[in-house]
Amino acid sequence: MASLSLVGVVKKFGETAVIHGANLEVADGEFVVFVGPSGCGKSTLLRMIAGLEEISAGELRIGGKRMNEVGPGDRGAAMVFQSYALYPHMTARENIGFGLRMTGRVPKEEIARRVADAAAALHLEGLLDRKPREMSGGQRQRVAIGRAIVREPDVFLLDEPLSNLDAELRAQMRIEIRRLHRRLDATMIHVTHDQVEAMTLADRIVVLNAGRIEQAGAPMELYRRPRNIFVAGFIGSPKMNFFPARAESARDGRILLRLTSAQNAALRLPLDDWRIEAGEELTVGARPDILEDVRGESADDENAARFQLEVEAAERLGGATCHYCRADDGKTILAEVSGDAEIKPGEKLPLCLPPFAAHVFDANGNSRRREE
Repeated sequence: MASLSLVGVVKKFGETAVIHGANLEVADGEFVVFVGPSGCGKSTLLRMIAGLEEISAGELRIGGKRMNEVGPGDRGAAMVFQSYALYPHMTARENIGFGLRMTGRVPKEEIARRVADAAAALHLEGLLDRKPREMSGGQRQRVAIGRAIVREPDVFLLDEPLSNLDAELRAQMRIEIRRLHRRLDATMIHVTHDQVEAMTLADRIVVLNAGRIEQAGAPMELYRRPRNIFVAGFIGSPKMNFFPARAESARDGRILLRLTSAQNAALRLPLDDWRIEAGEELTVGARPDILEDVRGESADDENAARFQLEVEAAERLGGATCHYCRADDGKTILAEVSGDAEIKPGEKLPLCLPPFAAHVFDANGNSRRREE
């Protein structure tokens, strides 16, 4: 396997730039997931690594070697596409070994060995003599992955390989891909628009937006310490809530923030943790599962924000219930509370936002958290 580097990589179609100076280091054996909304440039960036799109500026290195001018077949990268792209008249065995046969450089015995090893890794041993029409979607996708495995590439590139599968099959295939990565100890780059898939698979997530890398880091690093409001809103399910806020006076090492869309509730944050000044207009982020249901409870933290919101609907998940509430500005706020909570639409739900769980962003959407 090999490391991979992107240094100031730019992609233009005519005069229009769609990738704006991407910089990224992928370690040998690392599983990296590109994630972002449709049109953010994640698949374009992957195709540039594969050699299917030219690099307009910057440099791509695989294993320390510059690859900008190297053809796709000589980069040591194998790509798995969103569509299975299997030959319908060939068996699974023939599809997996097709690329090796076409090179004319690999002996038949070696091809048979590699196909058998790939089939064992992907639990396809009993399906090798079936044609694609005789297999399920998940089985066909495993055949497509097997076709990449037998090439023994330096880097695996996976372009939304699970998006054509139903929810149950996607969950199964996520486990299969993670297991395969551990077995091969391979360098893998996986593209998806599904942040749950990214959180499940990745050693490190790269969040893209409008052709720019917003943040790269371990899944829980992005979840707990998002660099900006875009990452905060994209990573996490259900999505983070956002409250407009105004910073007021500072006292005793804390600054008071008024949540203007939640009855002007007062939230006091430690200035040692946040770069906030009185008079600033800010946005406070709060994940649904940390908004506490405080019916019948007395205040036990004078620094927490307490407010009541009207419940509009409830999504019952069994162990928890996600309540859709209306804020003062008309926006929907999600609060995930105990599954036993009986709250009817139209009733008020008393909530508490503890200061340790808050996120604060400035007018430009950047986090105001102090760097450690």
